[in-house]
Amino acid sequence: MNVPIMADVFAQGKKPEYLFFVGSAGSFDDRAKKITRSFVKIMNKFDVDFAVLGTEESSLGDAAKRAGNEFVFQMAALMAIETFNMYEVKKIVTCDPHSFNLLKNEFPSLGGNYEVYHHTEFIDDLLKKNNVNLSESGAFKNKKVTYHDSCYLGRANGIFDAPRSILGSLGTDFVEMKSNKKQGLCCGAGGSQIFKEDEPGDVRINKVRTQQAIDAKANVVASACPFCMTMLRDGVTEADKNETMEVLDIAEIVAKSLSL
Repeated sequence: MNVPIMADVFAQGKKPEYLFFVGSAGSFDDRAKKITRSFVKIMNKFDVDFAVLGTEESSLGDAAKRAGNEFVFQMAALMAIETFNMYEVKKIVTCDPHSFNLLKNEFPSLGGNYEVYHHTEFIDDLLKKNNVNLSESGAFKNKKVTYHDSCYLGRANGIFDAPRSILGSLGTDFVEMKSNKKQGLCCGAGGSQIFKEDEPGDVRINKVRTQQAIDAKANVVASACPFCMTMLRDGVTEADKNETMEVLDIAEIVAKSLSL
């Protein structure tokens, strides 16, 4: 795959328009890597001028901050800002809503000021600028699709329309789950919850959310966050619905529709 590395591009005297911040899940989790590849294919398809940091990319410290360790977060954030500024980064795009939220809302107070985009906004803009009609491929014909709002993308940053705009262009049956948009239900992973043991209770949140997708009679559950992806896939597996229900990221859906 054509994935430019920032150090190599910079050494040639070039400055990519966008830094694609991959994030920990997109770098190391086998399932999330597929999301990363799909997004790269889309950017290459539309000749986006981007690069990744590669081995120079480090954690932004989100998990530490949400778990209450502000010191570790600030150390990680300042290290990342130093790297970004070294390459004169102005615009950043990421597939991870947690990274998106940090970069957009919390890095400025530490001196990191950038234009930050989530990949759903970015893809929606690319499709509209290039007048792309995803329904022409028929990749999701006769499929009923629903969408899960990531907390850090939806309620925290008000991004509800871009993902739905993309899914609406598939030419398929789109249906909302019972809890959506500002009333969206957490997948159970945010705020570092994915890294800790369950607290006492009657049922796991991801099981409740998955049941809402089942109740919507969806064949495809669209996600826009690698952590939500993990929780929803676990929920689908636990409900024994792997044969009839597929969990896909928005980037994967678009890449499949474009036959990438």
